[in-house]
Amino acid sequence: MNFQLTEEQLAVQAAARDFAQNELWAGVIERDDQQKFPTEQVKKMGELGFMGMIVSPKYGGGGMDTVSYVLAMEEISKVDASCSVIMSVNNTLVCWGLEKYGTEEQKQKYLTKLTTGEMIGAFALSEPEAGSDATSQRTTAEDKGDYYLLNGTKNWITNGTTASVYLVMAQTNPELKHRGINVLIVEKGMEGFQTGPKENKLGIRGSDTCSLMFNDVKVPKENRIGEDGFGFKFAMQALAGGRIGIAAQALGIASGAYELSVKYAKERKAFGVPISQHQAIQFKLADMATNIDAARLLCLQAAHDKDAQLDYAKSGAMAKLFASKTAMDTAVEAVQIHGGYGFVKDYHVERMMRDAKITQIYEGTSEIQKIVISREILK
Repeated sequence: MNFQLTEEQLAVQAAARDFAQNELWAGVIERDDQQKFPTEQVKKMGELGFMGMIVSPKYGGGGMDTVSYVLAMEEISKVDASCSVIMSVNNTLVCWGLEKYGTEEQKQKYLTKLTTGEMIGAFALSEPEAGSDATSQRTTAEDKGDYYLLNGTKNWITNGTTASVYLVMAQTNPELKHRGINVLIVEKGMEGFQTGPKENKLGIRGSDTCSLMFNDVKVPKENRIGEDGFGFKFAMQALAGGRIGIAAQALGIASGAYELSVKYAKERKAFGVPISQHQAIQFKLADMATNIDAARLLCLQAAHDKDAQLDYAKSGAMAKLFASKTAMDTAVEAVQIHGGYGFVKDYHVERMMRDAKITQIYEGTSEIQKIVISREILK
């Protein structure tokens, strides 16, 4: 058992930290306040290789391991969780699935551009009536021979208005239930495909989230990923890996809030001494640090399992469940430590508290993670 990071992993961590501190801090409050998509920052992430970290260099990716990806996600999430969720969706839900299950033609056409940030990807599974119950797909993909006729609505789609490529789950054979679902590559600009307005969200406000509407969209058969009926399995496998990314995002939010709290506690004085000398504050910081370290170890365990090609369903779900709770708890305490200053935007922790909440909801709610974990331990 070796807890030491390799030189390459440490270099990735340092590069992500430098990018986050030097490129993301400036303007992060403004982007949150104005719901402004971080166009220039995402472009830079593409140039630095953060948009396709785990994809083979053959397709323009970094060829890195999942541990390196987790380290980068934590550093970027410390500063701007909106940027990190854009990165997470592109890496683990879109690029990973395309590389693992796509045809060579699909990889050359889409993956090579997604890894560099030239294109941004989106993953379309959730619907107005299908959130946690992903088997209840009402979006239909009617088989018309050499193409599918796509109709329906998708909800809560990250990168919804800015993506060029969408992986869309749709029901082709209702009688087969979840075994009748397909995953189709839909391009922005296809006739009959529209995006809805941006959602006005509690947190991660710099990332764009919207609904997608499909009205008789003709999707060529060559845009299907995998065999007929593979869509649900594809979605579940993509989400299992995506949870590791969201766990790392939650870890980063917690780490960022904690670091700001330590700094503030050393500077802020009350009753004649820095508040860091008061036991009430010391105990809060101790709990924060302990939970963050535990969350980090869970994230790295899940990343290790994925890299070692072990079953990571349980470890990924545990990482997301615990890290997301740690993010929420830590951010709330960070606001408390900052007192009145924590309640205003200039000190960042109120934004982190708002950003933390979504980590307990998307890519499987905490309740769904408990179902996944319990199923695994009761096998």
